[in-house]
Amino acid sequence: MLGEHDLTNSTNRASNMEPPAADGAVIELRDVAYTLPNHQRLLSGLNLQVKRGETLVLLGRSGSGKTTTLKLINRLLIPSGGEVRVNGVCTSEVDVIQLRRSIGYVIQEVGLFPHFTVERNIGLVPRIDGWPTDRIHGRVEELLQMVGLESKLAPRYPHQLSGGQRQRVGVARALAADPALLLMDEPFGALDALTRDQLQREFLALQQRLNKTVVFVTHDLREALRLGSRIALMEAGRLITVLPPDDFLRSTDPLAAAYAQAFGEGSAPAANRGMS
Repeated sequence: MLGEHDLTNSTNRASNMEPPAADGAVIELRDVAYTLPNHQRLLSGLNLQVKRGETLVLLGRSGSGKTTTLKLINRLLIPSGGEVRVNGVCTSEVDVIQLRRSIGYVIQEVGLFPHFTVERNIGLVPRIDGWPTDRIHGRVEELLQMVGLESKLAPRYPHQLSGGQRQRVGVARALAADPALLLMDEPFGALDALTRDQLQREFLALQQRLNKTVVFVTHDLREALRLGSRIALMEAGRLITVLPPDDFLRSTDPLAAAYAQAFGEGSAPAANRGMS
């Protein structure tokens, strides 16, 4: 999680990053590996592309490499081998603060600053980007409405909110500077079933409206089928398969088939996404 001081150190603006070609990959991982200092290999030979406007879901059990992959995209981790490209540029060649400010990041624990109000949390990056106060206030009001929160919550602090409200604020903060890319690491995993269902519905509606490029981490196949344009199945640091939701359910790959069987008939096909 970036602190305010770290973000301020950058003199570059996220908006300066060149957009990819219309038919090109927005995010590309080329033969990426990641090894811990103790020589434990967490990722190996990862080749993956994320297309403009899609929600690519990284699906897998704990330890499969999902979160590691996510952190390699915004350089919270540095690959041990291969390269990660965002908008056609290798991330090692881009200022790290510029890179992170061009990517919204939402995590399960939300990561809101506890001593900041809701409004200050949401408006953090625009403030650092030098937006005038009235523009920041307007953007916060817009985002609160967008994520289904009342404007009266703006002066409250995170501890005064419910879990679902905090998660909505986290999404609003990630969208504040209108990044084209969003990374979401099990954002709804810690919520109760009803709140999680509601936020999944709201995510689908928001994505239909905003058409962001999203990489979404989950271990829940139902969530992957509901939210994903494609599902990238990972196991033990390797990519097993990448398929659209309906094709995933029909896959003959042993691990994909095991997932479908484990989650049973309750896994809705893509045609029913966003419904009950």
